[in-house]
Amino acid sequence: MLPSPVREALERAERREQLLEVVLDLGRVPEARYPGRAVALGEAPVERADLAAVLERLGPFGGDNRAGIERTLHRISAIRNRTGEVVGLTCRVGRAVFGTVAMVRDLLDSGLSLLLMGRPGVGKTTALREIARVLADELERRVVVIDTSNEIAGDGDIPHPAIGRARRMQVARPELQHQVMIEAVENHMPEVIVIDEIGTELEAQAARTIAERGVMLVATAHGNALENLIRNPTLSDLVGGIQSVTLGDEEARRRRTQKTVLERAAEPTFPLAVEMHSRHRWLVHRDVAGTVDALLRGQQARPQIRELAADGRLLFQDATPLPPPSLSSPRGAHAPTVPRGGRALVAPPLPSPMAAGPRVVSAAPTASPEASSRPPATPLRVCGVGMAPQLLREAVRGRALPVEVVEEPEAADVLLSLRGQLGRDPDLRRRARLRGVPILVIKSDSPHQLQRALERLVDRGAPAEPDASDPAGGLDDDHAALEECRLAVEQVVLPQGRPVELLPRSERVRQMQSELVGRYRLRCSVFGRGPQQRLRVFPP
Repeated sequence: MLPSPVREALERAERREQLLEVVLDLGRVPEARYPGRAVALGEAPVERADLAAVLERLGPFGGDNRAGIERTLHRISAIRNRTGEVVGLTCRVGRAVFGTVAMVRDLLDSGLSLLLMGRPGVGKTTALREIARVLADELERRVVVIDTSNEIAGDGDIPHPAIGRARRMQVARPELQHQVMIEAVENHMPEVIVIDEIGTELEAQAARTIAERGVMLVATAHGNALENLIRNPTLSDLVGGIQSVTLGDEEARRRRTQKTVLERAAEPTFPLAVEMHSRHRWLVHRDVAGTVDALLRGQQARPQIRELAADGRLLFQDATPLPPPSLSSPRGAHAPTVPRGGRALVAPPLPSPMAAGPRVVSAAPTASPEASSRPPATPLRVCGVGMAPQLLREAVRGRALPVEVVEEPEAADVLLSLRGQLGRDPDLRRRARLRGVPILVIKSDSPHQLQRALERLVDRGAPAEPDASDPAGGLDDDHAALEECRLAVEQVVLPQGRPVELLPRSERVRQMQSELVGRYRLRCSVFGRGPQQRLRVFPP
């Protein structure tokens, strides 16, 4: 099908072994693309006559600007100018590769729907073709392949033998794929439907309809990881859909989040998912619902890693579960922690369970011996308080910062809290004190505020400077004590009817706090001994 100079350049067998595609662009030298490299084919640029000769040998192009060669798996895609004339061709080499299904053979036996994800060119369609053959021939299922671009079973009316006994339904136009999916279920009684490239909301809805009818689905979708689908409003329904939920006050305090959070809306269409990072390394999510819930809570996905060794052996590596938070962790209760850069974060003592007003921890110029032993490449572990974990992750990802977002304060190097949020969760402040974890208070969880705070934490090993526009950021001890008292009264004592203990203060400061409590027509008493004396404010 190719022009003669291009054919001659590709004659040698070594040039065809790993060939992915041949690119013919008008006025440019033809190019052969291999994994990780591209090779020029000759020196003469492509002319219009060369493109016309190739087009004469091809069948008609479909609505997706793709054509094929009958009874083969090759695919030719066209690039057109504004008048519709073809000015470029991408000739993709199609191969039927046997053995890739070994990576997920056990998943096929389960009968659950399976979603394959990965970047273009990683081998999703090749794996899908092999899966269709195994399901039809070895497991003897009734399989129907929805072949929108004739890429799975090849061009022409007779399917390529690579899909075995599976039946193939062609799609006249790409925008009709969802209708053909439903038609296959209603007319041909399949046990399994195989679909390549689910990419629209209608196709995602059709997939859910099919799954709810008890038909197994095997499909592909673009996206490097499951987290990409969660953030994709078009395809998020494949993993259960995402909805905004408003929590009650008690539940929000228990979760240590804002009252409005994101949760999974329904059961996933695909209970099983595979991230194809390369042709020989796949990450398997055996519980998509649990993984999505964990990601929405700010936890890390922990898939099973499967690799195909050079000798054909299949290697499994199960994710190690996160250790439960414990106060007896090897990290000492008051040992300073060091972020990247080697400077220690030293937290002031936090003896009281009640949160104070906004306070900024200070940076020490030198690290302790324990801290200096920490590898400088270790990411800074940050726990967000009162903010959605996905916002914190977006801030980390947006600046490519060496920061790991953790959920429990016991596992964190520093707490990042919204102003006033700690006052709603006295237990969290107590846990931070026991672990010696410093706390940085910021005004809001806007992307700019989060990125600025994280950047300064990473670059200087200390929390951000007080914002000049934030008067609470530079309060002295007296004002901080009054702000603590005000927050306790207005956010806990009056609305919730619960007593609150404030931080230990000197007698003079306690007197000031007592006067402030009296203005709210409330009563208070002093508890504790010596330097631990503090006020307890009672509800009316």
